[in-house]
Amino acid sequence: MKIIVGGAGSVGKSIVAYLSRGNNDVAVVDEDERKLNEISREWDVMPILGSLAHPDVLQKAEAAKSDLLIAATESDEVNMMACQAAYSLFNIPRKVARISARVYHKAVWGGLFGDHDLPVDLAVSPEYEIAGAIRRVLQFPGISGIYPFAGKKLMLLSFRCPKKSPLLQIPLDHLERADPDLHIAVVNIIRNGRGFIPTSNDSFHAGDEINLLASADEIEDVIHSFGLERKDNERVLIFGGNQIAEYLAESLEDDDGVVGCRVIDEDPQSAARLAEHLNNTAVFNGSVMSDMVLAEAGIDDVDAAIAVTGEDKDNIIAAMIARKNGVENTFALVNSRSANTQMINVGENILIDRTTITISAILKELRKVRLNNACTLGLSGEVWEIAIDGNSPLIGSALAQMGLPKESRICALIRKGETIFSPSLNERVAAGDVLIFFVAPSSIRRAEKIFA
Repeated sequence: MKIIVGGAGSVGKSIVAYLSRGNNDVAVVDEDERKLNEISREWDVMPILGSLAHPDVLQKAEAAKSDLLIAATESDEVNMMACQAAYSLFNIPRKVARISARVYHKAVWGGLFGDHDLPVDLAVSPEYEIAGAIRRVLQFPGISGIYPFAGKKLMLLSFRCPKKSPLLQIPLDHLERADPDLHIAVVNIIRNGRGFIPTSNDSFHAGDEINLLASADEIEDVIHSFGLERKDNERVLIFGGNQIAEYLAESLEDDDGVVGCRVIDEDPQSAARLAEHLNNTAVFNGSVMSDMVLAEAGIDDVDAAIAVTGEDKDNIIAAMIARKNGVENTFALVNSRSANTQMINVGENILIDRTTITISAILKELRKVRLNNACTLGLSGEVWEIAIDGNSPLIGSALAQMGLPKESRICALIRKGETIFSPSLNERVAAGDVLIFFVAPSSIRRAEKIFA
């Protein structure tokens, strides 16, 4: 696929890092030559210096031959104008725009985007997506990643299997007997850095990174069954005063389960802005390295600390400092090139992977399959939600007859509102079925051909 990525900042880097793993021809456009040099040294891309909104720059990026434009500069207006030029002048089939300002996402302006208005096929706010991902895991201590499927009826859960889990060493086909209340489909397991699809004879080991599907109303059962229980996150401290911090703090203010939210930001201007916009959040201006600032923010009685500044190293250090001060749940936002899920446990800290969250938000636009929803597990693979329409040639085929790649599996089949976890290979596909499908990176192209 030939793709133009606008923006070589943190969001653009996240996108390029993922696209570089596939067989994609990528051009990157940015006005900052230094950023372009950095990104072209790290990945095999075509760097184009200039404004993404300028037609001559898009022409240099071979827009007329491109399949997809991902406009991810830091300017919403530049991104929208670039999509307009891509549509009107170069006929690029698919156009994704990073739209961060909340005003553009309000329902009242819902008619702004579309071929007859602003030709944006998908408007995405990475900041909002990251804040939402953090918000979901704060609701369920013990879980390190949650992603919704099937209209939020199913959840993809990620977590590290604890040493004292009661489910250790039990073959997967015996789980139902060992715990009759546990209804799940194991998507994959990462063990010693290697991801694999488990067989019925495999079992969980302490330290495994587990990705599984469960009903949204049974997440607490999963937490109990695996021995993941932790204290509720009632008091939350956020390091950083950017848009992610603002989105997250706003959502926590509306959560009855959170009794206190605090933010520490080194920049006086952004700290003042947050203090003005937030209603029930205490904002502190100062360094996270300062014992005095941390004490003033009350770090001693915090249940969770989340570092979301623009610098990975600062986030990791802040999380470590919070852990040293006795905070049980600590999170650090990073750009990871080795993540196997959206959030991963490193030591006692959870690293929030900006790349996989950002890519998950746009993944269905990258695939040659009509997807209801999709998310990436990084190096492990992708999870797709596929609806079988009345014209599908797959109707009537048994799952075993579909020719699915070895490194893939149907994790769940939803039929008439009922979910079948890990369906039998003898199950036949019917019109209206929804499949939750996992595929490893090496088998994505083959899977696209089957479901196209």
